[in-house]
Amino acid sequence: MAENFVLKGNICYSQDSRALICVEQGYLVCTDGISAGVYKELPQMYAGFPLTDYGDRLIVPGLTDLHLHAPQYSFRGLGMDLELLEWLNTRTFPEEAKYSDMEYAKRAYTIFAENMKHSATTRACIFATMHREATELLMDLMEETGLKTMVGKVNMDRNSPDILVEETEESLRETRQWLADIKGRYRNTVPILTPRFIPTCTDTLMEELKKLQMEYELPVQSHLSENKGEIDWVKELCPWSEFYGDAYDHFGMFGNGVKTIMAHCVWPPEKEIQRMKENGVYVAHCPQSNTNLSSGIAPVRTYLEQGIHTGLGTDVAGGAGESVFRAMADAIQVSKLRWRLVDETLKPLTAEEAFYLGTKGGGGFFGKAGSFEEGYELDALVLNDESLKHPQPLSLKERLERFIYISDERHIDAKYVAGSKIF
Repeated sequence: MAENFVLKGNICYSQDSRALICVEQGYLVCTDGISAGVYKELPQMYAGFPLTDYGDRLIVPGLTDLHLHAPQYSFRGLGMDLELLEWLNTRTFPEEAKYSDMEYAKRAYTIFAENMKHSATTRACIFATMHREATELLMDLMEETGLKTMVGKVNMDRNSPDILVEETEESLRETRQWLADIKGRYRNTVPILTPRFIPTCTDTLMEELKKLQMEYELPVQSHLSENKGEIDWVKELCPWSEFYGDAYDHFGMFGNGVKTIMAHCVWPPEKEIQRMKENGVYVAHCPQSNTNLSSGIAPVRTYLEQGIHTGLGTDVAGGAGESVFRAMADAIQVSKLRWRLVDETLKPLTAEEAFYLGTKGGGGFFGKAGSFEEGYELDALVLNDESLKHPQPLSLKERLERFIYISDERHIDAKYVAGSKIF
């Protein structure tokens, strides 16, 4: 349960995509789960709060993963020699079909939830499968972790194998039952509407899902412009659409008052970028997945310059693991390739910008999260880089940059979500 307390240590957090604030031996104050700010000297009014001194360790905001697939966690690191649509048919769909078996779902989802608990992630937007009971089990397990998550029962009623497709009415009926089953059940876990992507959802299904979205005031997550073949497929299925995102917008699930995440956004035409900006759509940039599945390199510099809400996604199992720190490093690296090979007018990302994407950038989808600025929910990681030896003194910014590139979950000493200590 969230309490009043103070954490002391070397504190780093983002104010915006370029402003990284670093305070040596500072004080981070938590009041009822909310940050009361970071101070070089502890104000007298907080002197009575319990204080934990983390010494020379780094204290940073918790990380947000805007896009990952829980059922794919079981085959992460496999099938990385395939492109998207072939990978879906040979790896993803056969694995996701197994979640009709609740014993299998429990084994697999327990591993996923336990590893997420001990990762650097404090908030995540998660795809489940089309299976209602397994999705509810996943939500139960995520609730026990103490993380703040949005979990979606996937909808798909066409262009899917027989083992993983619903009739339109069944998809709607099961989605409505899922929403009824979980109503009022959780403190940390909430539903998010999840049409897999336009190719697997008929017009009728999308129209009816919009009615559910309005009735329950649900956020929405899906995929957009990930792969050129996928984009061509959407044009065949929706010849009336101006572009891929316009198909979602036609059904009222592309921002514009509906809190929406679109994953990947690798190949957006100018009109799509403009629509995302106008509608307030969030982009989940998934650099490792886009590399593994030969999809391409998203124009993240453009998104930042256009003021489009952007965060990071691991996209397990398109991405091989759940580390958002790794996603930060990947985002920097692929942006360098895009700059060098595609468009030298768009500079690559800096470490400060990548850190912002993984904290405040993605955290914004959950409200005021991902920073230690006053009024933000207090999600925090205590990072121990003592074992990452270096022959000379480093600044806090340099230590953080090294952590992005060479750390793992073994270097996390403590984790807080909305003021509650997870471990």
